[in-house]
Amino acid sequence: METISATVITLNEEANLAACLESAAFADEIVVLDSGSTDATRDIARRFTDRVYTEPWAGYSRQKNRAFDLATGDWILSLDADERVTPDLAAEITTLLADPPAGVDGYRLPFRVYYRGKWIRHGGFYPEHHLRLFRRGRGRFGERAVHEAVQVSGPVGRLTHPVEHHSYRSVSDYIERMERYSTLSAEAYHAEGRRTGAFGPVSRGAFTFFKMYVLQRGFLDGYEGLLLAGLYGMYTFVKYAKLREMA
Repeated sequence: METISATVITLNEEANLAACLESAAFADEIVVLDSGSTDATRDIARRFTDRVYTEPWAGYSRQKNRAFDLATGDWILSLDADERVTPDLAAEITTLLADPPAGVDGYRLPFRVYYRGKWIRHGGFYPEHHLRLFRRGRGRFGERAVHEAVQVSGPVGRLTHPVEHHSYRSVSDYIERMERYSTLSAEAYHAEGRRTGAFGPVSRGAFTFFKMYVLQRGFLDGYEGLLLAGLYGMYTFVKYAKLREMA
């Protein structure tokens, strides 16, 4: 039986963290790397693990990679604080690690995205698969400022049961994050040499809405589908407007 470490990075996640760590209780160890929370995040984390650390914020990828360095299990399950391992997925992982296939270094996990408790089935949100389970030492997050992804050196498989991602609590929560993420994305695009014309923000924002709401059938999710398509369209508009300002 090989061991598994669940890793989580945090900053003021008292609203989400208990549910996340409770769902990861099947792991042999839980590592929480905090970056200076001013709420009850660290106290909540200590209810589930004694592996709670505090280090200055270094960016999403570097912070998550640092959490991997603190882990000791044979495998690492990387979670965000607003994600939850379903019981079926926990059982699937436990069974897998009892006799893991030779030559497979990581696994992509299916994700279900929830908005205010509702599972969003369309608009490009489902099915999502993300590589979050991998052999320690074989996976790292790439150096991206935002929308980072694990890169694994060897073969990758897929598991069946999902992680639940309880994404945004409200429109205000989305807008608060949008301000931060859109700046990081615009800065990354600018560093890559990307540029946009005067109509780029409008056309790209409008297409994002059309793609999510019409082409990816977000309308089937009712009001939430309309709302999320609108918010993501706004995010795209703001991101490219910021890129335009950097020219």
